[in-house]
Amino acid sequence: MDYYSILGVSRNASEQDIRKAYKKKSMQHHPDRGGNEEEFKKVNEAYSTLKDPQKRAEYDNPQPQMHSSDFSNAFGADFSDVFSSMFGAGFQQQRRGGRQRNRDIQLRYRIDLKDCFTGKGISLQYGLPSGRKEFIDVKIPPGVRDGDTVNVQQFGDDSIPNLPRGNLHIRIDIIKPKGWEMHNLDLLNTISVSVFDLITGKEEIIHSPEGKSISLKIPKGTQSDTTFSIQGYGLPDPSTGRRGTIFVKVKGKTPKVSDGILLHQIQALKEKIEQ
Repeated sequence: MDYYSILGVSRNASEQDIRKAYKKKSMQHHPDRGGNEEEFKKVNEAYSTLKDPQKRAEYDNPQPQMHSSDFSNAFGADFSDVFSSMFGAGFQQQRRGGRQRNRDIQLRYRIDLKDCFTGKGISLQYGLPSGRKEFIDVKIPPGVRDGDTVNVQQFGDDSIPNLPRGNLHIRIDIIKPKGWEMHNLDLLNTISVSVFDLITGKEEIIHSPEGKSISLKIPKGTQSDTTFSIQGYGLPDPSTGRRGTIFVKVKGKTPKVSDGILLHQIQALKEKIEQ
């Protein structure tokens, strides 16, 4: 059963997309609304799995187990003993190498954009498939980007005692302030200023997500949709520490003028400028 098809979403759908799709499908198939009860059950089963990051990761990456007892029951002999006698004990280790450790666990964690400048230490508590609770402190490095994954070895599943633990993969989702966009190490901000400021020029203060106030000089005669660059104020490169660039796009905002005399004066000024 394909849970993604049941909800009508793609395999890389976000948690929000899955939640929206579930609400839509559950209303469509709810028995009280004349829907099909079996389809309604399938929708709930799909949502129950995909809404949980751990269950979703296991569903996306199934890892079936095969034991020597499976061969013994099927053929009346323990094939691990047969192959060991033919090829030596090393074969038994190689055969088991098909699955070298327990399953990995995938989690998602949100941080603010300002945390990307300095990095952030976080404390996590999550449940393992074995039923045990895990606690871990993780350092998210500076320069992390939206969708990056922080990998921590041997903090995954531990259900099978004789196998090494799986790994923990933490996907980072970055909460961006209103008006800001991320493009690798660069940041883009769009501001609105009066068209009169574009004509006469202005000094605008840009408040970066890092918490710094940056002075931006808008020259007189600037056209709307002009983009300025402020180098060295973007995100730090995790490898070199080099900072990206902040780009500021300036859009002209036209004031509403209802006074007839003032409009006449503006019209006269416009004609004088265009002469």
